[in-house]
Amino acid sequence: MAVKNYLNDAAAETITLGLKAFACIGNTPPHDHPHIYLEMGADDEILCPYCATLFRFDPGFSATQTDPPGCFFDEE
Repeated sequence: MAVKNYLNDAAAETITLGLKAFACIGNTPPHDHPHIYLEMGADDEILCPYCATLFRFDPGFSATQTDPPGCFFDEE
């Protein structure tokens, strides 16, 4: 299964999403940062150590749904 990627073009402090394991890419390529794999484990939030975006898990969200909207990045 491919890793889902999320970005933060809007410079939001927090992004809510429906996965606990994913990659933060920063901004839309070519302005992305190194793709950082993040896994929340038992926690419901994690901070990207590269761009300091706080990601928060919501079990009611799908894998492509985010708040703010538009933070899921589909490379295909």
